[in-house]
Amino acid sequence: MTSLDKPTEDTQQDDARAVTEAALFEAFGGVRGMVETVVPGLLFVTIYTINKDLHMSAIAALAVSLVLVVVRLAMKDTVKHAFSGVFGVAFGVVFAMMTGNAKDFYLPGMLYTLGLSLAYIVTTLCGVPLLGLILGPVFKENLSWRTRNPGRKKAYAKASYAWGLILLAKCAILFPLYWWADTTQLGWVLIALKIPPFLLAVWLTWVFLAKAPAPIDVFAEMEAEEKAAELKGAAGSESADAGPRHRRDG
Repeated sequence: MTSLDKPTEDTQQDDARAVTEAALFEAFGGVRGMVETVVPGLLFVTIYTINKDLHMSAIAALAVSLVLVVVRLAMKDTVKHAFSGVFGVAFGVVFAMMTGNAKDFYLPGMLYTLGLSLAYIVTTLCGVPLLGLILGPVFKENLSWRTRNPGRKKAYAKASYAWGLILLAKCAILFPLYWWADTTQLGWVLIALKIPPFLLAVWLTWVFLAKAPAPIDVFAEMEAEEKAAELKGAAGSESADAGPRHRRDG
């Protein structure tokens, strides 16, 4: 490798890391998505800590979730993360209202986290890492990593295991607290565990994917094939038209 090659390789690596970072932010919602995930639960536990009023706490959490969706709609921004927050809060409110136990506000989210952790691990063991299914369309590679890009499949497997184990560790802390701690203790611990495990999982995903081979852009391949087919068809038409012309000239 010459001295001129190294800057080019470094630039390509930097570009790959930047693309990976941008894709991860898009897939997981970035800073704003994290805020929208934390705020409803934070409002619930704060109000409940102050006045122990389940109904007021639940209504406030649901209301702020809806406000976040309205703000996104007004800004014509993507609403998938805000909508997921609304559904999560709504399920929590329904559970808590049905049982009369404020701790049940957190139960749907905890069960979802447990199910997601198992999904990451099981799909990876089956050879189809969940993270690859989630990020494949974001990187415009769809499922090409499964058969055509083994290095990338390995990176998705490592990242999926990381997500699964991190979320499983989070569940190992929260579920005992659900049985032994009171609502405020569980709520504050849950809030404290919202962002750090998520950031750790995203960072590990970035590390694994930044070192992996570049994604195969299947959309660009399809466009290239379509253009090649069009050019071939146009060339065939010109050849067909040229035959009668030669005969008339003759």
